[in-house]
Amino acid sequence: MITCVVEYTIDPAKIESFEEFARAWIPLVRRHGGQHHGYYLPGEGASDRALALFSFPSLAAYETYRSRFGVDPEFVAADAIRDTSGCVLRYERSFMRPLPEAEE
Repeated sequence: MITCVVEYTIDPAKIESFEEFARAWIPLVRRHGGQHHGYYLPGEGASDRALALFSFPSLAAYETYRSRFGVDPEFVAADAIRDTSGCVLRYERSFMRPLPEAEE
């Protein structure tokens, strides 16, 4: 399993647009083989940071999902929310793997 962690710098004045963008992506990840763990929005502290976490069974499965970017109309529409609103100033993606629990 591979988990993608996306760290966003967002425009705090456009949080509603970011929420719309996030709501569009959750079902897309699920429909294309991933498990979405949610978006995490500012609560207290920095008001311009948000996170998304979602997992795929393998990096190859993630790459299949990524191949739809810019091609699949639903993916294009979801990205258009971000692009037209300007709610995301920048983002960085990293990949993590879970550490299995130790057996007793």
